[in-house]
Amino acid sequence: MTGGMGAMWLHKRVLAASLIGTAVEFYDFYIYATAASLVFGPLFFPASSPSAQLLAAYGSLALAFFARPLGAAVFGHYGDRIGRKATLVTSLMLMGGSTLAIAFLPTYQSIGWWAPFILCVLRFGQGLGLGGEWGGAALLAVENAPPGWRARFGMFPQLGAPVGFIAANGMFLLLGAVLSDAEFLAWGWRIPFLASALLVILGLWIRLKLTETPEFSAAQAEAPPPAVPLATLFAHHLGAAIAGTFAVVACFAVFYIATAFALGYGTKTLKIDREIFLGLQLGAILFMAGGIVLAGWWADRTTPTRVLVWGCIGTIPMGMVFGLAMGTGALLPIFLILSVALFLMGFVYGPLGAYLPALFPTQLRYTGASFSFNLGGIIGGALAPIAATWLSAVQGVALVGLYMSVAAALSLAGLWFTSRAG
Repeated sequence: MTGGMGAMWLHKRVLAASLIGTAVEFYDFYIYATAASLVFGPLFFPASSPSAQLLAAYGSLALAFFARPLGAAVFGHYGDRIGRKATLVTSLMLMGGSTLAIAFLPTYQSIGWWAPFILCVLRFGQGLGLGGEWGGAALLAVENAPPGWRARFGMFPQLGAPVGFIAANGMFLLLGAVLSDAEFLAWGWRIPFLASALLVILGLWIRLKLTETPEFSAAQAEAPPPAVPLATLFAHHLGAAIAGTFAVVACFAVFYIATAFALGYGTKTLKIDREIFLGLQLGAILFMAGGIVLAGWWADRTTPTRVLVWGCIGTIPMGMVFGLAMGTGALLPIFLILSVALFLMGFVYGPLGAYLPALFPTQLRYTGASFSFNLGGIIGGALAPIAATWLSAVQGVALVGLYMSVAAALSLAGLWFTSRAG
């Protein structure tokens, strides 16, 4: 009885740590995406045209995606050699420190080109931290899971994304309700970055109480870890890493087009009130949370691969109508398409916590899962708002969703490869 109670409390602590840690990371990451869509263009980049400033802001947003594979390699190295716990604590501190520093950054009008340069450096730091975060949080959950529960345990880090999104957009929504546009542009946008410090402290407090995962401890006792996990990954598991990379492309494309691009397009092109559009996205993100929970349950009943495949199949036609619904400019069609897109994202994202670690042996899991996840983020996420903004400006918004359809097709190819290899 006592042992059962102890295991239950351990599981609760592990799941809370994996969820809260990734919620903090995604809050930090997404307040940048929101600010890039709303204010970073005129604040940190030279005046040319509003669309050019927005593209420049999205360019700085994309920079972190290129830092994330580097973060995955660095933190994966230590996560596979030293352990999950210490690496997760360090990644959280790097992410939180970079985010907090943005709150104090002078604008382009104050220090000229130093402003976008420092902003990009701090954004790079955010990417490094998040590059080491997701893989470790997923392993923390699945390597503590009882038999038959790996997908449901693995969905808890995934739930950090909608929780962090709700916290980020909720903060901006609250500020919009109490501040004028001039106040928000002058100093109000800094408050979410300052508030991140409290969330980081909470995440650190929970994670410092954890012990190492039993699967990692057993692997360490059985054999010494690889001297250079990334080199071992490339030498012996390159096919799995490439397939895993393509398998995650769809989730990034759906998320950043339905959030960052949609917010910028809705407020700047469609002229929808910022608070109204943030409210639409807050409602739609609840469908993503529901999709993650359903996908985790379904993946344990079948396989994570099957759920991911069906999520990709559903994403292809959704992408074909996404731009048409956005182009109506009407609130109901926009809310419905955002809800459908994010619900489907739950199915192409929720099972990844169980799917990616299973592709690699225990002593390479941190590196392999992190590297695949974050390299796929470049293809699916870094270019998504930029490509969507360009498509809407040059070809019209009707074609924007095709980026998601193509991304889903790429993910299907990666899933097919791993299923054949398995």
